[in-house]
Amino acid sequence: MNILVVDDEAPARERLARMLAELPGDYALVGEASDGIEAVELCCTKPVDVVLLDVQMPGLNGLDAAKQIARLEPPPAIILVTAYEQYALAAFEHRVDDYLVKPVRRERLQEALERARIPNRPQQAALTTRDETHLGRRHSLSAHYRGGLQTVPLGDILYLQAEHKYVTVHHIGGELLLDESLKSLEDEFQDLFVRIHRNALVARSRLSALDKDAEGNLEVHLRDCPERLPVSRRHLPEIRRWLRGGAS
Repeated sequence: MNILVVDDEAPARERLARMLAELPGDYALVGEASDGIEAVELCCTKPVDVVLLDVQMPGLNGLDAAKQIARLEPPPAIILVTAYEQYALAAFEHRVDDYLVKPVRRERLQEALERARIPNRPQQAALTTRDETHLGRRHSLSAHYRGGLQTVPLGDILYLQAEHKYVTVHHIGGELLLDESLKSLEDEFQDLFVRIHRNALVARSRLSALDKDAEGNLEVHLRDCPERLPVSRRHLPEIRRWLRGGAS
């Protein structure tokens, strides 16, 4: 994860840089800036994943810099750093990903950085390519993982499962965590995935069988997937139609 530290006070930048070096994990300091203008310029010229951005700076302040940085494609995650808690509300109004109150605690810094690994919606929109045969539709799903970008083609996806406010993409190579709703994914890819439960969509092309478990509960079998997934009675007719004729 490439991190840019922005603060008009050198001791503050040095403290954050030192904390980053001491944190466990793959964090890399790729630059420092002393004002908002320099921060925007560095974000345009360096591979920045996360900006630790001070709010009160001469010239272009942190909130105004955040507006400009958010327009980049793809935009890095922005974490505001401030000595005043009242900026917390302003932080979320400016759609930044998190905020830290000075003096920054190491545990809180790591928590904010780990949260920044999950791309926000502007990042999702900028990082994913579009399927030319379906207007505005992606042909892959992408997310930041271990400091890099992991992309999964739609054809490799087995099923999508909603967990809390995120969606886990189960694919033939592992898992991917998205900050999107299951409903939005269902709407975008309704011809590729079918809902089997309130919290799960499965790839239509991988549906192979419908069965019952030892307790009589319905479940589906997917090609290349060892898990057996429960099917709710509400969605059973759609699954049966698809298995019978390959279409709904």
